[in-house]
Amino acid sequence: MITLSLAEIAEVVGGRMHDIPDATAQVTGPVVRDSREAGPGSLFVAFVGERVDGHDFASAVVEAGAAAVLGSRPVGVPAIVVDDVQAALGALARHVVRRLGTTLVALTGSAGKTSTKDLIAQVLRRKAPTVFTPGSMNNEVGLPLTALTATEETKFLVLEMGARGIGHIRYLCELTPPKVGLVLNVGSAHIGEFGGREQIAQAKGELVEALPPAEEGGTAILNADDALVRAMASRTKAKVILFGESDEADVRAENVRLTDSGQPSFRLHTPSGASDVTMRLYGEHHVSNALAAAAVAHELGMSADEIATALSEAGSLSRWRMEVTERPDGVTVVNDAYNANPESMKAALRALVAMGKGRRTWAVLGKMAELGDEALAEHDAVGRLAVRLNVSKLVAVGGREAQWLQLGAYNEGSWGEESVHVSDAQAAVDLLRSELRPGDVVLVKASRSVGLESVASALLETGAEGVVAGR
Repeated sequence: MITLSLAEIAEVVGGRMHDIPDATAQVTGPVVRDSREAGPGSLFVAFVGERVDGHDFASAVVEAGAAAVLGSRPVGVPAIVVDDVQAALGALARHVVRRLGTTLVALTGSAGKTSTKDLIAQVLRRKAPTVFTPGSMNNEVGLPLTALTATEETKFLVLEMGARGIGHIRYLCELTPPKVGLVLNVGSAHIGEFGGREQIAQAKGELVEALPPAEEGGTAILNADDALVRAMASRTKAKVILFGESDEADVRAENVRLTDSGQPSFRLHTPSGASDVTMRLYGEHHVSNALAAAAVAHELGMSADEIATALSEAGSLSRWRMEVTERPDGVTVVNDAYNANPESMKAALRALVAMGKGRRTWAVLGKMAELGDEALAEHDAVGRLAVRLNVSKLVAVGGREAQWLQLGAYNEGSWGEESVHVSDAQAAVDLLRSELRPGDVVLVKASRSVGLESVASALLETGAEGVVAGR
């Protein structure tokens, strides 16, 4: 973070200083909420959680060198006390972002946010110093913490924004006002909470509504292949750039294909030129993510050749998202267990099939959460798709939703041993250990709450010695 005195911070957040012997003392280190990350010059933000109260660690963080604690009560060490710690953290982030004047890129969407954010960051940092959201820290706490890691040298700040209701993205944009806003898609993720895709579109479109007008540099980057996203052009005064495979897209892909290993290759077209891309990531769904990243980079001054080179060299920066690891015996494990929704589940199945040409393919799938009344139909559809794509074996893991997955496969024509339902992750591991053969490809995917990453970990531990790291 930029250097600020404790007095300045107290003024910005509307706080009261307690036990601070020198109000001119400066915060020169990071702003953290995990006491283990506190160090010299840092500011520790004390949240009160369901099981842990951050105020209990106040003495420890100051001993570790923290300049002060930002909390909701005095703690006997230097502290800035506020009524609402989350609001104070947001106010501090807003102050720092405005003072820095960095170009802020914000993105949202139902699927692919984190992968696209990682691509944008890897492309832009070839041009200038770039700070971006680590993992999926895209909420009211994670977003300001990320913004506060920016410094005077930061040229681009790339922030992922998540939403679980109307007004969430509007609030995040108030904390960190974007200049460039990207909307990837409107899908079925969290449809149970929102009530429908139109409501999801209403929430996601709050991002483009928050952008400055075109004459002030505001740019809305929208998916030309998603009708609900494309319609958001009417909700902004910013310049509108379309990306996608549509002929009308400003940034588009032609001659899309998958390599024998399942990696997308295509011809990238931008308003300033064209260039060829072959990605290191797996699955055709990354083409749309790459085009979104290319549109952002083009608007920020990069050439088609620069963008294509960066996209071709970009890797996965976040865990459990199409992590591909090959065991010594030739079994390939695809760990995509961080999260799941109908769109990402279908994309992962297609990637599995592309990777498994001439090999046996296994889809180890679990519950997709927060689908509301659509849950039965969506799980049934995924089970049916696994059969249509000729996945060799479907292993449905868990309770009712897993049974729906298997039922869909059964109704589509999967009988005998082509699909099986198991009760939990350990049962899936036991089954796979007994039946996997060298050369098999295994996809593991479900919503985060299911914890299927344990299946991938167990499979890799089976032949851990000499395992090749994720390609």
